[in-house]
Amino acid sequence: MKNTFGSAVTVTLFGESHGGAIGAVLDGVAPGIAVDPAFIAAQLTLRRPAGKIGTARHETDHFEIVSGVFEGKTTGTPVCILIPNTDAKSKDYAKTKDLPRPGHADYTARCKYHGFEDYRGGGHFSGRLTAALVAAGSIALTALASKGIRIGTHIARCAGVEDRPFGDPAADVRTLAGMPFAVLDNAAADAMRSAIESAAAAGDSVGGVLETAVTGMPAGVGEPWFDTVEGLLAHAIFSIPAVKGVQFGGGFDMADMPGSTFNDAFRFDGGKVVTATNHNGGVNGGITNGMPILMRTMVKPTPSIYRPQQTVDLAAGTDAVLTIEGRHDPAILHRARVVVDSMTALTLWDLLAVRYGTDSFGGGK
Repeated sequence: MKNTFGSAVTVTLFGESHGGAIGAVLDGVAPGIAVDPAFIAAQLTLRRPAGKIGTARHETDHFEIVSGVFEGKTTGTPVCILIPNTDAKSKDYAKTKDLPRPGHADYTARCKYHGFEDYRGGGHFSGRLTAALVAAGSIALTALASKGIRIGTHIARCAGVEDRPFGDPAADVRTLAGMPFAVLDNAAADAMRSAIESAAAAGDSVGGVLETAVTGMPAGVGEPWFDTVEGLLAHAIFSIPAVKGVQFGGGFDMADMPGSTFNDAFRFDGGKVVTATNHNGGVNGGITNGMPILMRTMVKPTPSIYRPQQTVDLAAGTDAVLTIEGRHDPAILHRARVVVDSMTALTLWDLLAVRYGTDSFGGGK
């Protein structure tokens, strides 16, 4: 039962959707890293639902840093962040606790925890816990930015509506910073919102694809074989609820391309080694090559929909029909975008700390 990720810099996640609070603990953090509560709050705002395209559950996400930070800087001891749950309505789940929701982790949680799991709102499996990851990831994003490393994610596709791909990754990442509905083409944003609202009106849901770019990563970070950059990033991203696919660079889209086209030719640009293309997504042999890391993440349609669905009654041992009540999102990928940024930041922070030492980010350097 492991809830900790990372090697040199680790994050531990705790709490349940309808428990008293959720939170995260960061360990291995160097002393002297700036912690800006306003930035953490702004990042949490990007994850919260808004308008017709989000759930009616409105958590304020007021957070408290209870250890590891003093006078605006990390102390070097574990950083613990608490976020109280203030808008849970647990009665919505009591009458359906024996009816596992299709697409959710209700049945697998029952198998793993033998019926002792907190079933309310998905318990420990809930996307609600990603708020704690965003809070922790905000500190990681600040640490990376101090080294000139920046991360940005946009909605590449939602309900079949396409956004434009990254052009100049560095410029596009700057554009996406703090954007509430992260797209690079405003016309695509309007069409996506309309598609999400249509799904909500029909009692259904939609999914899509997120595209992430990381700029400023130095070459030579990562390990061959078992701790590759792609392997650890995929591990982290697949930890996010509703993620069902991750690809790097051209990925599956270029499976039929010949090697003479797919290979990224090297050249010098101002004395720096670069590649003419970036089909490999900034990684060769599991190690960064200095080009932008490019990654795409598939987020499935929200499994909670307001239509009758076939399930089973675990208590009666019979087939059953479930109609879900409560408050749910018709789409979550626009909220998941900041979670992907956060998990990417936490992973790269750890990789850099393994390569250069944890104190390479601290105030003593």
